[in-house]
Amino acid sequence: MSEHRRKQPPGRGRRGAPQNGRRAGPPPAPPAGTEPPVDATAELTPTRPAYGSRAEARRAAQRSAGGSRRRRAPETPRKKRFIDYPRHNHTGWRRWVPSWKQTLGSALAFCALMMGAVAAAYLMIPMPNANAIATAQSNVYYWANGDRMVVSGGDNVNRQMVGLDDISVDMQDSVVAAENQSFWTDSGIDLRGIGRAMLNMARGGEVQSGSTITQQYVKNMFLSQDQTLTRKARELLLSVKVGTEEPKEEILEGYLNTSCYNRGACGIQAAAQAYYGVDARDLNASQSAFLTSLLKGPSLYDPYDSETGELNEANLARARERWESTLRQRNEIEIRGNRLSDEDLAAILEDGFPMPEPPTRAMVKAGQIGYLTDLADNYLISQDFVTADELAGGGYHIYTTFDETMVEQMEQAVQQVSEENLDPEERDEDRHVQFGGAAVVPGDGAIRAIYGGSDWTEHFTNNANSPNVQVGSTFKPFVLAAAFQTGVRDPDGPPNQPDSDRTIVSPDSVYRSEDMLPITLYNGEPAVVEDEQTGEERQWEQANFEGNDQGDITLREATIVSANSPFAQLGMDVGPEQVSEAAQAAGLLPDSLVEANDSVPTFALGVSTPGPIRMASAYSTFAAGGEQNEPYSVREVRDPEGNTVFEHEETSNQAFDSDVANTVTDLLVDVVQDPDGSGNRAADIGFPVAGKTGTTDDNRSAWFVGYSSELSTAIGMWRSPDDEEDLSEEEIEEGIGVGSFMSMYQTAGLERINGGSLPLSVWMNFMSASATGDEEEFPEPPEDFGEEVCGGGAECPEDEPTQEPTQEPTEEPTTEAPTEEPTQEEPTEEPTTEEPTPDPTDTCNPFDPTCNTDSGGTADGGADAGGTADGGTDAGATDGGTDTGQDNGGQTNGNEGDTGSIFGGD
Repeated sequence: MSEHRRKQPPGRGRRGAPQNGRRAGPPPAPPAGTEPPVDATAELTPTRPAYGSRAEARRAAQRSAGGSRRRRAPETPRKKRFIDYPRHNHTGWRRWVPSWKQTLGSALAFCALMMGAVAAAYLMIPMPNANAIATAQSNVYYWANGDRMVVSGGDNVNRQMVGLDDISVDMQDSVVAAENQSFWTDSGIDLRGIGRAMLNMARGGEVQSGSTITQQYVKNMFLSQDQTLTRKARELLLSVKVGTEEPKEEILEGYLNTSCYNRGACGIQAAAQAYYGVDARDLNASQSAFLTSLLKGPSLYDPYDSETGELNEANLARARERWESTLRQRNEIEIRGNRLSDEDLAAILEDGFPMPEPPTRAMVKAGQIGYLTDLADNYLISQDFVTADELAGGGYHIYTTFDETMVEQMEQAVQQVSEENLDPEERDEDRHVQFGGAAVVPGDGAIRAIYGGSDWTEHFTNNANSPNVQVGSTFKPFVLAAAFQTGVRDPDGPPNQPDSDRTIVSPDSVYRSEDMLPITLYNGEPAVVEDEQTGEERQWEQANFEGNDQGDITLREATIVSANSPFAQLGMDVGPEQVSEAAQAAGLLPDSLVEANDSVPTFALGVSTPGPIRMASAYSTFAAGGEQNEPYSVREVRDPEGNTVFEHEETSNQAFDSDVANTVTDLLVDVVQDPDGSGNRAADIGFPVAGKTGTTDDNRSAWFVGYSSELSTAIGMWRSPDDEEDLSEEEIEEGIGVGSFMSMYQTAGLERINGGSLPLSVWMNFMSASATGDEEEFPEPPEDFGEEVCGGGAECPEDEPTQEPTQEPTEEPTTEAPTEEPTQEEPTEEPTTEEPTPDPTDTCNPFDPTCNTDSGGTADGGADAGGTADGGTDAGATDGGTDTGQDNGGQTNGNEGDTGSIFGGD
């Protein structure tokens, strides 16, 4: 483009005309005779009036524009909002005040929203599991005669669930009349009551619970007892759900079974027993009205203080008022067609308030009850009937074998002997004294009574079961049973011999009883043990009480005076293993017996720890003619519906031949009846009895075990601290601790405690009190039982004295000399005193490898001692009151037995 080309100036219309100093004139008029040109926009654009000047035109335009704004037509109203808030047609504070329509709409919307939320929650909320505490039941224990003993177990909750049919109609109607009169027709909730309770709690006012039976049932069964808004909301929802899904009968049954009534009683069955001693099905209208009042506040309406048992007048007044109010409500309204008539109401009011029984702790386990229930529980667990956890869940009705009267008689026997002989405050030797006892039925095994200790709440070990106390000479009858049943070994045979190679011994067999008797093996070799002090091996020497001995004596005599040396040797001749088998056959548990072999010469002297129950049971085997029955404490168990779920099966086995058992019994009868017997004090008890005394190493325990034809009883006594707080400084310095056994020298003011002293006194007191009058004589033992052997170096008697009586009947003349000479011949005695010295083996029996003529001894001492290291004595004097000494021998290989529970556990 040429730079000389002039650019076209931008169009400016009239304002863009060349500024030549002149105003632009109007457009020229069209020529004459022609029409002016038609402007296409003329009709659309109004003709602009002509003004004299441009400024005037501008002002006119401005005036025209201003006028149009002032005269602008009103705009079209906007569409009204759905929620006109703040309100558009109001100003000031009125804009913020909702209209009545808005208020009503909001309320309806809120209600709809809440109903929807409730419906959603109702559909979504699951039925929770019942509280463990609400369903926990207790076990009910019964005496042998069927009377209730105690309610226990079930997480310490005293409750027995019962069906609605087992709850009296009077009780059902009383609760409905007093608590929720519309129960049978309502939906399960009371909105006004719930709202009132929630409002009060929100304001911090009085706490209120649900007002319907359904709500209270839901709270008891499914929820906690917290009084909070959250819990109330859940209670409301669950009440609606429960009220529509569960039958009313189940709700009422659950409510009565989960409510608590004070005195530790939860559930109507426990309450009926706690207050009136009856079952829930037997409650009458008056009793039901009172129990109903307890639902409002048990501690406010129980006439007695549950802790002290004293009468509370204020509570009694409230209870009377509430009782009468409930009865009148039943008279005013009809419930399921039932109404308390005017006549019945008048009669009840005339009879007066049904005063409940004074409170007794339904859960109490004091005294012997705790030992009894624990024993029954252990038995059921040992029978694989239930586990400990299942038993703790409760709900069982347990029928025991315990005789209430006998249990009281045994406890009284111990208490009487203790009060008469022991004074812990005056004598330190009387401190820490304990007793244990048990009574078992021969031929059955039922445990009738036990003494487990002073009090289950204070002394936790059951002394009747497994106190871990050695039994001493009361073990000797098992040695006799082994010798009579299995026999002694052939000294020329191997250690393990069949019965065919053995010799059954007679009670008239002779053994040495001297003090410090060297004990040998069955074949005559020394029984070697390790010396506790030097650690070297040495032959075991059996010590006797105070060094006494009776010389060569028969097994019958050794049993009567409870001599130790003969039994130590007899046990080695028979074999400790065979003695252990005999003890187990009688009923003792293997884990309660110490090691039994030829290295333990004191095994026969009672170093094991069976416990009173097992000892009584084992002795009952002899009383039953050799028939052994396992001891048991439960005969039947029923569930809450009354169905039998466990029943004791009677089983027995013939542990010993009847001749063996009767022969043992015959020897034990002599222990009581013989003037020199260690148990002679029981000779005048009034009915036939047999028994054996026992005392252990260092006088640490003493026993008497005996039986009649009807009952076998074991009583043990020892000293052992229960609590460290009971120990004196001196005892602590001596190293005495809880569970250790202390000697009983000077206890009760006696030189020593023997089986024939305090234990026998307790035994006699109990057996006399429990006697039924059905006690019978024991069967006669067989004549000429076994073979007379001589053991331990004892001399066998000559045969001539036994032949002499056979010649006398033919010798009528008393003057014939020939018949007299044999009876006066001295040469028959000389060899017995002279020959053993130069050649003991020539005159001794094959079973007497250590033949020795150094015998003799005192007339009244019955040696029954342990060993040299800790050996003691168990000698029976002529008065029958002493049975002292060490039955355990105290040797190193006589290890203590494990704790043997009667059911096989620790």
